[in-house]
Amino acid sequence: MTNPVQKYKIEALKIVIAKTTDEMASAAADDAHKFLRAAISVKGNVAVVLATGNSQIQFLEKLTAAQGIDWSHVTLFHMDEYLGISADHPASFRRYLKERVEDKIKPRAFNYLKGDALEPIRECLRYEALLTTSGVDMVCMGIGENGHLAFNDPPVANFKDDEMVKIVKLDEACRKQQVGEGHFPSIEAVPQYAMTMTVPALLKSDKIICVVPEKRKAAAVKAALTGPIGTECPASVLRRQKHATLFLDDDSSSLTDFTGLMKSPPSSLIDLKEIRVQTPP
Repeated sequence: MTNPVQKYKIEALKIVIAKTTDEMASAAADDAHKFLRAAISVKGNVAVVLATGNSQIQFLEKLTAAQGIDWSHVTLFHMDEYLGISADHPASFRRYLKERVEDKIKPRAFNYLKGDALEPIRECLRYEALLTTSGVDMVCMGIGENGHLAFNDPPVANFKDDEMVKIVKLDEACRKQQVGEGHFPSIEAVPQYAMTMTVPALLKSDKIICVVPEKRKAAAVKAALTGPIGTECPASVLRRQKHATLFLDDDSSSLTDFTGLMKSPPSSLIDLKEIRVQTPP
């Protein structure tokens, strides 16, 4: 990457700030590729959880376009899906990821969460079993306008959840975001419920890459980095995660005062000690 980035650390969380969204996406994709190459060399096969939404588009484009990853050794999962939506619905996260990721890189497998399953609770248990069996090496996530991680909105987020995948009711701010991003024509069209990986399930990996561009996310970023750690802003829990890196651009970081914060040393973002060989139970 030719353009410089600023690196900071708030509590345990590493932060990288790039000038533009494109530069931010490049930095995040480069970090992800370095980790995946190293993890595949150590473990053979790895598992990755991906996020969706407009904020992830450039990152996923760069992640799938770069050379050097043998995707036949990578099993993919995703974080969430609307309850009752079919895989061919324009707003389906399965459709989003099939078109933007699976069709481009041909992974070892892509395990999709079926929002239109006839027995949603059984589907959550099925997905939880898949995640437990494979383990998760890397999670690539974003932050919602209300501070959510996946569909763990403030009213339903639980940092000590004993489930890995659950059904939740979406709050109004989250549903408005889906309309604002152009996925639904009105808030009435947005499903009221969704399936989601829980906060503990998302944090239980060797590496977290959190990609958060755009001005509309600036208030959530500020709350996550400077407010209390709690479910009022679920993303605040990232400050406790030493294996997490938050990637921002000038817009998303614009409301947060980094003055006086310790800058991180100019070392590689990847740490090979992060990679652990996991033995499935």
